Amino acid sequence: MLDYAALNALAAVVREGSFERAARALHVTPSAVSQRVKALEERTGGALLVRGQPCVATEAGLQLCRHVERVGMLEHELHEALPALGMGGEAGERVTVRVAVNADSLATWFIAAAAAFASQEEGALLDLTVDDQDHTAERLRSGAVLAAVTALAQPVAGCNSEALGTTHYVAAASPGFVRRYFEKGVGARTLANAPSLVFDRKDRLQTRWVRRICHRNVETPRHWVPSSTAFVDAACAGMGWGMHPASMVADAIREGRLVELVPGSTLPVPLYWQQARAAPQLLKKLGAAVRAAATSGPHALA
Repeated sequence: MLDYAALNALAAVVREGSFERAARALHVTPSAVSQRVKALEERTGGALLVRGQPCVATEAGLQLCRHVERVGMLEHELHEALPALGMGGEAGERVTVRVAVNADSLATWFIAAAAAFASQEEGALLDLTVDDQDHTAERLRSGAVLAAVTALAQPVAGCNSEALGTTHYVAAASPGFVRRYFEKGVGARTLANAPSLVFDRKDRLQTRWVRRICHRNVETPRHWVPSSTAFVDAACAGMGWGMHPASMVADAIREGRLVELVPGSTLPVPLYWQQARAAPQLLKKLGAAVRAAATSGPHALA
């Protein structure tokens, strides 16, 4: 039999990033967590963690973390089906579902899905990891999460992929910024001089839009703004031009606080929901909430 106290300790260290935080989450001492993980490593005959700041799982450690997460969800379902077993509603018995989602989805439609799921499943908690839509599938592939909103249509091995819809991105800036940098029009020369807004080092939306407009690569000056709401605020304040979800800047464009650089030149980014093919019922319920939120409300995907 597997030692689930040790497995839960390992999963807590990976989830929390350190032995101390894992100990607080499990209501035990850091020494107890360390002993449990060490015993598990001795049993498996190899390292399960790379100790550091934060601690991260090895490939073998990730396999064990995936296992204990799935067992936790199955136990949650069992407690729901057989309430007489007890413990299903206690905080210590809540199961955590780890999901990767891109920042713009989180800032627009995804919270509605998370809230609907949380109200339906009080014994479940969500651990949302933010990454670029072109990279969230890597989190799924590595086993760091059990489901992901991703731009990758091809299913990750062992997963299903379902189309959610398309986010349409608009290149926009403040009227003053446009007058200053694009008085002679939007082209390779003016774009090479105008500061752009970029979310992080993985964000390629601005590069893709420039290539579409100019039919070649153009290196643009960059402000790094790693927040979806601050990204819009920075554009409205005249810091630079950027690619924004159309639904997120519709009011600003209508009110004249932002203007499109090239009207009608939206950049479509299809999004998909990927989750484990042999998903527990709990994960399927989350998928249903995600599909509903993606297709309804003011930020519904097209």
